[in-house]
Amino acid sequence: MTVETPHSILKKYWKHDRFRPLQEDIIQSVLAGHDVLALLPTGGGKSVCFQVPALLREGICIVVTPLVALMKDQVEQLRSRGIEAVAVYSAMPRTQIDILLDNCVYGSIKFLYVSPERLQNDLFIARFRRMKVGLLAVDEAHCISQWGYDFRPQYLQIAAIRDIHPGVPIVALTATATRRVASDIMEKLQFGQDGVKFQKSFARDNLAFVVRKTENKDKKLLEVLRKVNGSAIIYVRSRKATQEIASWLNQRKIAASHYHAGLTFEERTERQDAWIKNQTRVMVATNAFGMGIDKPDVRVVIHLDLPENIEGYYQEAGRGGRDEKRAFAVMIFHEADVQNLELKAEQSQPPAAYLKRIYQALSNYFQLALGSGDGESFDFDLQEFSERFQLHGAEVFHALKRLESEGLIQFSESFYSPSTVHLIADRTRLYEFQIANARYDPIIKLLLRLYGGEILSGFSKISEAQIARGLKASRGEVVEMLKHLNELQLIMYLPVKDKPQITFTLPRQDADRLPLDFQRLEARRKLILSKMKAMADFVTRDRCRMQQIQEYFDEETDKTCGICDVCVKNRKDSNSHAFESMRDEVLRVLKDRALTIEQIEGHIAPADRELFVDVVRDLVDDGVLQYDSVWKLGIAAQKR
Repeated sequence: MTVETPHSILKKYWKHDRFRPLQEDIIQSVLAGHDVLALLPTGGGKSVCFQVPALLREGICIVVTPLVALMKDQVEQLRSRGIEAVAVYSAMPRTQIDILLDNCVYGSIKFLYVSPERLQNDLFIARFRRMKVGLLAVDEAHCISQWGYDFRPQYLQIAAIRDIHPGVPIVALTATATRRVASDIMEKLQFGQDGVKFQKSFARDNLAFVVRKTENKDKKLLEVLRKVNGSAIIYVRSRKATQEIASWLNQRKIAASHYHAGLTFEERTERQDAWIKNQTRVMVATNAFGMGIDKPDVRVVIHLDLPENIEGYYQEAGRGGRDEKRAFAVMIFHEADVQNLELKAEQSQPPAAYLKRIYQALSNYFQLALGSGDGESFDFDLQEFSERFQLHGAEVFHALKRLESEGLIQFSESFYSPSTVHLIADRTRLYEFQIANARYDPIIKLLLRLYGGEILSGFSKISEAQIARGLKASRGEVVEMLKHLNELQLIMYLPVKDKPQITFTLPRQDADRLPLDFQRLEARRKLILSKMKAMADFVTRDRCRMQQIQEYFDEETDKTCGICDVCVKNRKDSNSHAFESMRDEVLRVLKDRALTIEQIEGHIAPADRELFVDVVRDLVDDGVLQYDSVWKLGIAAQKR
């Protein structure tokens, strides 16, 4: 019998021949039974670091993550590889959770993904005690630290569930953590004395950070997209801006699409797939886009609005160049953006009185009595809610996020759950029903034929449209039949959900006595403002951009990246003769014609290609060269 190893597991399920840097060290440490903190940048392959050792250890792996979309994506990926995995999160009916957790106790489930608020739930705790647990994994581990940028009090419950299965190692993973946050993670998760931390450098050798201050963002955006070929992401703050910019780019013959949490699941999926397949070159999006998407060939990530903090910016920018080829992270801003960032940071921290007002409005909106609603989820329309209570939508949004960080609710902006069915009647009762109700016999037979053992053992995703085609009926008729079978308790039918969700993670509280941690709220306010200041400093300081990022994450280095805009400027200043010679050569080649960058390079055959690229970029930025409609470079008319 062949003994499985980390390499054989990687080859068998992921089809890779070798691990990325640090992955194997992390995996071996987990297999040795150590508690591990893994600090790997975006695209560093964090999931493999717990999935591989979990497959080599006996028992189930419990994965805690706050991102519902990401947990569902990882479950689908594991299943596509033939690995049994399920997810339990808010907005699921209690009966469905009950069945899934039973399968984790008695079935062959290898991975159970749970949202952090589940850890306090009596139903989960009762089943967790009976599970044979091999590994605990904590994704987005910075959420456990009040010094992190996305603190979630529910993460503090993880230490309590460790006591139920002492001796089970824990692996905590995050892309962004300062030294203080890393220490806090290890303390809050109660790492053993042999606990270890693995940290990959925050430096990205192939990613050039570029900051451009301008009064004309549209013009600068077009320059960047014409200068850097290949797939691109443009991040903006508002949903409206995603649509407007995508439309503007399409009018200029640059294939673009837009993405935000307000689109339907089908729209999001269709646009994301087209972009991944390079049928669309540019995705204009809010920060709802990109999580869990591993597209290696993104050549440029552009921010048209200043992000709120370095952590979020580093994650988003890090989606460029995952194939380890040269990519650019470009920040385009003007002076007013810095003041606007400060204002938005203040607005994102509403006072306690406003939080109480919004909580009371939510209770009224959903007609919840005191003490009710624990674990219940509701469809939520932010615009309708704001209009009904005469509130400002942006202020409501920030209040919801604060109520979420205080552990009172969970707010999911984009939520999609496909229709599912579980057959709960035994064969005798089902057969008797089919004999007595000929109208429902065809749909029951079709369900069994299409979804077979899946609907017998648990919940299976179904397609009402596919069933309708099989029955030669309308989708509406199929939905009504499924609802009737559900009412008769022959099946459990959970229709599709595709609306934002509010989940009450605690029973409805008295708004006047809301259990808010005022000291923590004030500390968070100061922390958020300090992170905003660091972001403003990043774009205004004349220092190597990568070095600034490393310094922010407490990584000391004297090495400059050599490829950011500051380093390029410094190199130009220190090597002015070579720079001027190359500049003259480029202008000579373009004296009487326009050429593509590739054609210019072919004519010059530069010994120092980096210098050549720097010179062309500088000439475009100075307005000496400009692109024409077919993206050829020529000398601007006013400069001739």
